[in-house]
Amino acid sequence: MTTVSSPAVRETRKSPLETLRALRADGTLAADYPSVAPLLAAMVSGGAESDLRRAGNLLVQLDRQSVLAARPETETAVVALTGHSTIGGVRAPLTAEFARHGVLVENRLGDFDSYLRDLRDPTSALHAPDVDLALWILDPQTLVDEMGTPWRADDLVRTAERKLAQIGSLATAFTRNSTAALVLNTVPLPRSVTHQLIDHESRARAGIAWRDFNSGLLRLALGNPRIHVVDLDPIVAAGVPLDEPRMAAYAKASLGDDLLAGYAREVAHLSRMLRGRTKKVLVVDADNTLWDGILGDDGPDGIAAATTFRGEAFGTFQRAVQQIGSQGILLAISSKNDHEPVVQVLKDHPDMVLRERDFARVNANWQPKDANLRDIAEKLNLGIDSFVFADDSPFECGLVADSLPQVAIVRLDEEPALHIEKLLADGWFDTARLTDEDRARAALYRTESERAELQENSGSLEEYLQGLGVRVRLTWAAAGDIDRVAQLSLRANQFNLTTVRLGVEDVTARAGDPDHLVLAIRSGDRFGRLGARTPAPPRPSLNASSEIGGALALAITATVVGSRLTELTAQGVGTAQAFTEALQRGFLVMFLWVAANVVIGLFGFAGRPATEAAPKS
Repeated sequence: MTTVSSPAVRETRKSPLETLRALRADGTLAADYPSVAPLLAAMVSGGAESDLRRAGNLLVQLDRQSVLAARPETETAVVALTGHSTIGGVRAPLTAEFARHGVLVENRLGDFDSYLRDLRDPTSALHAPDVDLALWILDPQTLVDEMGTPWRADDLVRTAERKLAQIGSLATAFTRNSTAALVLNTVPLPRSVTHQLIDHESRARAGIAWRDFNSGLLRLALGNPRIHVVDLDPIVAAGVPLDEPRMAAYAKASLGDDLLAGYAREVAHLSRMLRGRTKKVLVVDADNTLWDGILGDDGPDGIAAATTFRGEAFGTFQRAVQQIGSQGILLAISSKNDHEPVVQVLKDHPDMVLRERDFARVNANWQPKDANLRDIAEKLNLGIDSFVFADDSPFECGLVADSLPQVAIVRLDEEPALHIEKLLADGWFDTARLTDEDRARAALYRTESERAELQENSGSLEEYLQGLGVRVRLTWAAAGDIDRVAQLSLRANQFNLTTVRLGVEDVTARAGDPDHLVLAIRSGDRFGRLGARTPAPPRPSLNASSEIGGALALAITATVVGSRLTELTAQGVGTAQAFTEALQRGFLVMFLWVAANVVIGLFGFAGRPATEAAPKS
């Protein structure tokens, strides 16, 4: 319980966990389920990880159907779990982590040591058609229990090789017979295993075999996009114990509750990524976030991102931000400062790792931060739900959280050495793979500002478009386009009215299916190439994306209708009316009336005289 007091006012404010408990006690938790996510987010940002676990224990008892009856719009997921040891301890943290991202999860837990049956039996809960994620939780005993006693390093080598082959065979078969994504995990090496061998040579050979086993698991994910592997080594390296010895001995819980909680968080991040909810923009504060000090008070000579102990920590944080930006995440600044001094620091200050060219937008002004985020979203033509906001001010973080709940908040504090850990804790930018377009995204958005300048200086829209010199090319999607097409399907939200999401394996299958057509639209103008854009619809549908804004974005994202649009494009369309009528049969009439007319209006499709009949659809 937090008490806020002053000489005149004494107020008692409930903690997020107490608020959650009150909702349950009042019987309103199901009806108020949308309030759960911000409450759980507040627990995490406030460092109350133990409260998050208690919240999970409370939420796991919540009746799923009651929530859906009261809130039918609630996003849901079904997760089936199997393993060799006792894994029930993962249910509560898994429920809390999914709920923190607004997802109501149903956990289906298999029997103890039932993983072989669950994976082989097509009628098992793991194979149910409504399962989104199938978690096969591996633990050290998966290997140790098959070695027998006494054992030598050679026994571990043979066991690891045999088990890896078995896992690979079962995993591949599962992905052929199930629609769920299969999630494995690496297995930390316990000291209690290595130190049963008393000679260092045997320990070395055992360590190599164990690590080869984990490397093999990770390679399974590289070879099959339906398989995902959660690497537990970074969690253990952060100081999380592998197990609790008494629970491991008496309850056969080979993975401890703390490790399962970390595992659950990674699974929730993975699920978020698979749902196409990867964040695209990182907005950071400047004072006491990018550098040590307050520019307005201390001046350029009084701030530091090097040369001092604290300054070095800020410089290290800048390098981490730059690393994220180099992989296609757009960077922006929202700072309560005058604009020119901030830009001058980014240009000239010797301590700065990040420079003005690294940022798609620099909003340094005295407007509220939520207004600045809206402005950045508008200028970048991206949804506010694709933003992450990192700031050291509790007030600013609270303001943005209340005003823009779609924005992910990274609450930094006065200790810059922890900035990187806090920024990376929730994997907001996780994606399955990167494409060349991703890595070039920051440059694309910088050229967009040049387009905006051209538009401002043009006397009319026609003059602007002529000045752009737009080029559009429609081609069959090549092998190198598959990743990008799948990524657009998963991540593009603005014009995806079908809600269909296609993974790499889905797009690959459609590319080889004569009943489907996979096309890519490439576009460019005088400022540069805009990249491949058009996903492949599974049937007459609308599935498009927009990344650069305005009429041009709408023009280059019109989507195909099976093979019919290819025919229309190849032969030409005489009028906007003919093009629109061909598309309307499968789409929302009003949207495509706009889209088709804008496409034809901008790019002037040449074709038959208007009196000639349009191609039959």
